[in-house]
Amino acid sequence: MHELSITQNILDITIREAEKAGADEITAIYIVIGELSNYVDDAINHYWHLLGEGTIAQNATLHFERVPARLKCADCGTEFRLNPDSYLCPECESARIEIVAGEEFYIDSLDIEKSDPVEV
Repeated sequence: MHELSITQNILDITIREAEKAGADEITAIYIVIGELSNYVDDAINHYWHLLGEGTIAQNATLHFERVPARLKCADCGTEFRLNPDSYLCPECESARIEIVAGEEFYIDSLDIEKSDPVEV
């Protein structure tokens, strides 16, 4: 259910930024989500269609980019992909690891449309 509030935040941010740019319509939104985040693309998409209705974003298409989880060993410095079967460093088997990537969640960019200014 936390996708409802995050989707509302995405909508608020995108409308605010699009209006600053003088947009008449938001046509696409590009969102980056790390593999380790708890957000589900389909749920965000579902709430988007409900919350966006009647706004300049109502016809916007959401594009999701998933960032794979990468870890780094604090002992030997090896970077490696997350292995769900083991969180140990594949080189030295240390359990002292840091997350390097995979927790991201942000709006990367928007596509907007603006009407041409009318000269009088």
